[in-house]
Amino acid sequence: MDEEIRDFLLRHLQAVQENDLAAYRATTAEDLTLYEWWVTPHRLDGIPFHEFMMSANAARGTVFGAEGATEKAQTRFDLSNLHIQRYGDTAVASYTLLVSTATPEGVKVAAHNESRVIVKLDGAWKIVHVHKSPAYAAPHVQP
Repeated sequence: MDEEIRDFLLRHLQAVQENDLAAYRATTAEDLTLYEWWVTPHRLDGIPFHEFMMSANAARGTVFGAEGATEKAQTRFDLSNLHIQRYGDTAVASYTLLVSTATPEGVKVAAHNESRVIVKLDGAWKIVHVHKSPAYAAPHVQP
């Protein structure tokens, strides 16, 4: 496994987990494109969408994947089946993101299949594209 890309990806995802806007900006290209299946069936462009979401989550004391928590809940993320393909200054990371949240009712886990395209721009790795899909079995409509 490409440790450089893995370590970069973990830093980027930790920034999202901690609502750390400075670290998120440092690891994300300005012209970011995303597909987030639960938000809209259309492409999202740019960083402002996530900046708003992360700022709102920070104000509420929650993190991505723990939106149902009523107070700052203990969370963690894991990457299941992480696979990295590197081609020079471009890499693709694909995995299932598992976000676990401790709640009074027990631990809840949200899962999303993700692909992130990572490119070295001006000597620094940046996320340029994210594609998320549901992590449940077909049919295409959630049971």
